[in-house]
Formats: sequence, C-alpha cells, structure tokens
Amino acid sequence: MKFMRGLARWSRLKQRSGALMRIARALRVFVPMLGDVMAGRYRPVPWAACGWMTAAVAYLIMPFDIIPDFLMLIGVIDDVFIVGWLLTRVDHSLAPYRHWKGIDPPDTTP
Repeated sequence: MKFMRGLARWSRLKQRSGALMRIARALRVFVPMLGDVMAGRYRPVPWAACGWMTAAVAYLIMPFDIIPDFLMLIGVIDDVFIVGWLLTRVDHSLAPYRHWKGIDPPDTTP
C-alpha cells in the first residue's frame, strides 16, 4: 500500500514537472518567435500564442484577480496557477513555430 502511494506521488510530480517544462519552453520560445514574425521570416503569425501571452501578462498586471493578492499566500497561488495554465496554452500554440525552427525533436511515433 505504501508503495502504491509513493508511485502515485511520483506520477503527480512527473506530471507537474512536464507542465513546468512547457511553461519554461513557452517563455524561452515566445520572444524569438516575435523577432522572426517581425522580421518576416516566419509566417503565419501565431495569433493564438500572442493572445494567450497577452492574457497571461494582463492577468499579472491587472489589479483585479479571481482571488485578491492582499490575501497573502492564497492570492499569489491563484496567480501562479492561472498564469501557468495560460503559459502552457502559449506553449501548445507555438508547436508549429518550434517545428519550423527545429526545436522540437522529430516525431518517432509510427
């Protein structure tokens, strides 16, 4: 029984680390993508990624949140979760750009 709980915890940790990697990748790839779009090297413009990134930045900047930040820890935690979710959407929207740039490893599925 203890082994199963440990296995479940490991699975959750592995799943969360995947989300953290997607967030970091979205932040690393978004700015170079904007540079390629502005220079005309990459078309079509990934409007979805731009929209998701705008929403993430706006949520961080806006004084109105789902849970106000003056509620110390809880207010900050909701920012982390919502902005993290938005950045995973940015990462998902940047998949064609990453493929074009050669950042993604080749697909090995049959």
